[in-house]
Amino acid sequence: MALNFELVTPERLVRSEEVYMVTVPGAEGDFGVLEGHSPMISTLRSGELAIYKSQGATPETITLDGGVAEVNESGLTILAEKLG
Repeated sequence: MALNFELVTPERLVRSEEVYMVTVPGAEGDFGVLEGHSPMISTLRSGELAIYKSQGATPETITLDGGVAEVNESGLTILAEKLG
């Protein structure tokens, strides 16, 4: 099972790949997204996005400076205001 993950800035599509899990810096706290997560939309605070390529893997981190996260049946899309 894999989560379809996209990271987009106003300038371009930064990433589009299948991953195991992503931990997102939501405005009301961090939350993890796995495949099959319930649909939701959240604003993002400045912080680190942690991308796990496989279960138990060391996460790759990307610093964000605000934005919006949308989880739907297609996966997780992060619309970042800018990357840190």
